[in-house]
Amino acid sequence: MIFITLGSQKFQFNRLLKAVDDLVQRKIIKEDVFAQIGYSDYQPQNYSYKKFLDRDEFARMEEKSEIVITHGGTGAIIGAVKKDKKVIAVPRLAKFGEHVDDHQLQLLDEFEKMQIIVACYDTDKLEDAYRLVQTKKLKKYKSNQKRIIDSIEEFLTGI
Repeated sequence: MIFITLGSQKFQFNRLLKAVDDLVQRKIIKEDVFAQIGYSDYQPQNYSYKKFLDRDEFARMEEKSEIVITHGGTGAIIGAVKKDKKVIAVPRLAKFGEHVDDHQLQLLDEFEKMQIIVACYDTDKLEDAYRLVQTKKLKKYKSNQKRIIDSIEEFLTGI
């Protein structure tokens, strides 16, 4: 199953929903697809969706999925990779009214360098990203929280 999550910010991401709809309609994507579409006003024609999911519904959908397609938000990406999901992340762009700026481009670049996601910078290339995520060996996510805490402790204690 593929789970699409677009976060809870008050911006639409119709462009991504339409691109997935097209791939399902053309039978490129054959798995079941479910989307949490948030504030988007595009209503998918070829897969199930709901505007918002509560925490339990979200967890169930993410758990059932093999692939998560998401916007370029840190929380959505980290949440999925921590659960060993294959992630395709697409940045929201200001020029399409999807966000106030283009910071998600930089976020995806960093996650891509870590080799924990497949970044798709153009929805016209979503088919390529979908095919790639199925075969690409992604690295497991490792939190560097301990290293950060150790670094802070070292600074505070003057070691």
